[in-house]
Amino acid sequence: MISKTPQKNDQIQMISIEQLVPQDHLLRKIDSLIDFNFIYDLVEDKYCRDNGRPSIDPVTLIKIPLIQYMYAIRSMRQTIKEIEVNMAYRWFLGLGCCDKVPHF
Repeated sequence: MISKTPQKNDQIQMISIEQLVPQDHLLRKIDSLIDFNFIYDLVEDKYCRDNGRPSIDPVTLIKIPLIQYMYAIRSMRQTIKEIEVNMAYRWFLGLGCCDKVPHF
């Protein structure tokens, strides 16, 4: 007898990205060892305080090429596509499930 699993794609569930990323994931280890907040001090004088468009978080701009290098992704476009679907990458960048990924 054959069994078919019913599709559950339209279910709404409450889950945290924290639960989706394994505790022993490489990006978790890197995040626990490196405090990326020093980047804010390095770039603070490059941004205008009182005018201009809101910027992309500078730490995010550093972490994206880091992901690209560590996982040998060949292009920035492909890296952004991978970030859109990989919850570990989103977690590392501090993005939620519905947050928009920066444009390449």
